[in-house]
Amino acid sequence: MKRYINPLLVSSVVLLTGTVFAGPPATIDQLSWMTGNWAGNLGPNQLEENWISTEGRSLMAAVRMTGSDATSMFEVITIEEADGSLVLHIQQWDAGFQPRTETAQKLELVEITENSVEFEDVSGFGMPTLGYSNPDENTFVIHVGQEDGSTFDIELKARSIW
Repeated sequence: MKRYINPLLVSSVVLLTGTVFAGPPATIDQLSWMTGNWAGNLGPNQLEENWISTEGRSLMAAVRMTGSDATSMFEVITIEEADGSLVLHIQQWDAGFQPRTETAQKLELVEITENSVEFEDVSGFGMPTLGYSNPDENTFVIHVGQEDGSTFDIELKARSIW
């Protein structure tokens, strides 16, 4: 009987700590290619993402959507090192800082390459997947997963506003 308790105890501890569910090994420095100011059209609107350089095991973006001489959406994205992998949190607000959701959506790392990264939802709402790629130094692509399994890509271009 004793030999069954130890494996069961170890399995319970692993499940409670969440290490079984950690994504592939990664560090925040692998995402330094995301840093910069990126902007592009999204229908009649402009989407702007400002990614602040990696520091303190995190990366952060301030996002704004504008059109018709008004701002329609603000968004904050953070990517942090956690359990030897990466976790992304994202929250959006309408103009007037009215939250679109009660809490931020949490996504965990699924895949990372030299110039791309993909995360999968673990919070049960929002985008099923969210990814980013950098096919060349002037292009930044956001890959927004859809409920039907397809992906909607938003292409942004590098720009300097400073």
